[in-house]
Amino acid sequence: MPTPEKTSLSAIVAAGRDILESGGPDRLTMQGVATRVGVRAPSLYKHVRDRAGLLSAVAGAIVDGLIERLAATDGSFEELISAYRDYARENPEGFRLVMLAAHAPLESLERAVLPILDATRRLVGEEAALDAARLVTSWATGFIQMELTGAFRLGGDVDQAFAYGLAHMRRALADA
Repeated sequence: MPTPEKTSLSAIVAAGRDILESGGPDRLTMQGVATRVGVRAPSLYKHVRDRAGLLSAVAGAIVDGLIERLAATDGSFEELISAYRDYARENPEGFRLVMLAAHAPLESLERAVLPILDATRRLVGEEAALDAARLVTSWATGFIQMELTGAFRLGGDVDQAFAYGLAHMRRALADA
């Protein structure tokens, strides 16, 4: 009779997310995850092929969480982009892993962009929707990255600046 599994992929991914958020990507190691789930590191290889596979699985779970967050909005341009920012602020290391290190599976990222693509399609039409979605997500991603790294040091209200940018981005797209 085979021995029962002592851990699961979902437990490994959950541990990986916790380690990532508390210690950054350098702390997200096979040994660190194994210790967290209570197994020896070689046991993880039944579930993930290597550290790159671990990073991909964790990134996929982060994107899945983002997809859930976006789905919980009313689908409006402002709510979607605000939910994107909120999720990134709640999961800063996960945001960096997904958006800046490109570890997330392409299929997950494609699913995540669909609500934003739908919102930009309503603003600019089918032909320019992808360009508009790229513009909006690159602006928001850059803003969020600057916010997370503390780059906005000149004073002022960062939330107000985000709202200003979002309103003007919407207006520019609607007028296009």
